[in-house]
Amino acid sequence: MQFSVMSKFGRLAKAAKYSVGATVAGVAVAAGALAAAPAASAAAPAHQSNLDGWIKQSLAVLHSHGIPGSYQGIYRNVLRESSGNPAAINLWDSNAAIGTPSKGLLQVIDPTFNAYHVQGTSWNIYDPVANITAACNYAAHRYGSIDNVNSAY
Repeated sequence: MQFSVMSKFGRLAKAAKYSVGATVAGVAVAAGALAAAPAASAAAPAHQSNLDGWIKQSLAVLHSHGIPGSYQGIYRNVLRESSGNPAAINLWDSNAAIGTPSKGLLQVIDPTFNAYHVQGTSWNIYDPVANITAACNYAAHRYGSIDNVNSAY
């Protein structure tokens, strides 16, 4: 898959801002600008090793509840939102400033997770399947499907 320089910069910036407890070499914040980190290796990070399975499990739950979504729509949004890290948390945006940071693979806040939780999944917002499923349920209600989400939502 090819990405433009800007989308690569955007992915690197998101990965930097959502990585908790990780050292991100080559990233500097100066006067509100984020410098790009060196490109990641071709191997998938350890936290992405189960991403395929989590998406497939979530799709099974979604489809059993009549909630739309596709593998590609979920995958694309997960990579943009958390780089595939189920422990990702955003501690700097407006949601975090009011005490409800975005969490997990699809960066869901607690009130949204609780309102759109889908029966048959964990109530743990960091559980990858529960996070994906609740986020897709929210996206279905707000945008028709996670497939229609192409930016922060």
